[in-house]
Amino acid sequence: MNIALIAHDKKKQEIINFARAYQYILKEHQLYATGTTGSMIMEVTGLDIHLFQSGPLGGDQQIGAMIADDNMDMVIFFRDPLTAQPHEPDVSALMRLCDVYQIPLATNIAASEIFIRGLHDGDFQWREIIKQKKTKGKQE
Repeated sequence: MNIALIAHDKKKQEIINFARAYQYILKEHQLYATGTTGSMIMEVTGLDIHLFQSGPLGGDQQIGAMIADDNMDMVIFFRDPLTAQPHEPDVSALMRLCDVYQIPLATNIAASEIFIRGLHDGDFQWREIIKQKKTKGKQE
């Protein structure tokens, strides 16, 4: 599955700790991240992550484009709800795209742990089934 990892500045250490704790699960999937967050996670965990621009420079929009093209399966976004973000419209657009395209979105560590454990247990296979049906429909 394709998984996006994003974190606001005050949540970067939290997502690094999360990735370190669950790297045995994350390493089995294609990982994408905004630039700064992804670089920090790779440095600590050694995970292979495709890096986009940093969030304020368009990384959120690049991930949003993958969602719109049905190329993203899950978004883990450690948001800081207590600090104003200069790129808040991009954040809102990304979250809206997750809702429109039915992409699971976790915005804190509690939800992220449920997602990652469900991913490990095979609870997100419905994403693969949807993709297979779309591919089969295009071929017919």
